Amino acid sequence: MAEDLDQLFRLYHRELQQIAYHRVGDRQMAADLTQDTFVRYAGLSHGAVPAPHIDNPRFFLMRILRNLVIDMGRSVSRRGEHIALHDVDDYLLDPSAGPERQFELRRQLECLHLALNELPPLCREALLLNRLEGLSHQAIAERQGVSASMVCKHIMRALRHCIRRLGLLDE
Repeated sequence: MAEDLDQLFRLYHRELQQIAYHRVGDRQMAADLTQDTFVRYAGLSHGAVPAPHIDNPRFFLMRILRNLVIDMGRSVSRRGEHIALHDVDDYLLDPSAGPERQFELRRQLECLHLALNELPPLCREALLLNRLEGLSHQAIAERQGVSASMVCKHIMRALRHCIRRLGLLDE
């Protein structure tokens, strides 16, 4: 599955990002939507329902992207601020949740912290700057001294690693 995803990423990443940019008019948002498209695609075969056979992955990726664009349009007015890293504990731990749920959320948070600490520094930094501080790929690239494409690869690698470590994606 990982090899297929890497191949699909190489084949369709640029095209999907251009389509997303055309639809939303924001390069950062287009990059995020493209990444989320591949993350959703990767998660298909790991749900409770067996993954469907996909005859045309390009079309399927475009369909996922289209749905994400629609979802984003619906949620623009509801979007809040980015959550600071030190606030993640409070966000994940619902005070009204029972002890079992709190234990599970704590376990997931610890697993996420471990996964983040296992990442190479540039991957971890790129992911945190993008997802927590809301920086664009270009801004991260300038800060790290790499290309925006490399930032995208760092973020995809970090997301894939975290998803695996949280048990959401088989290796």
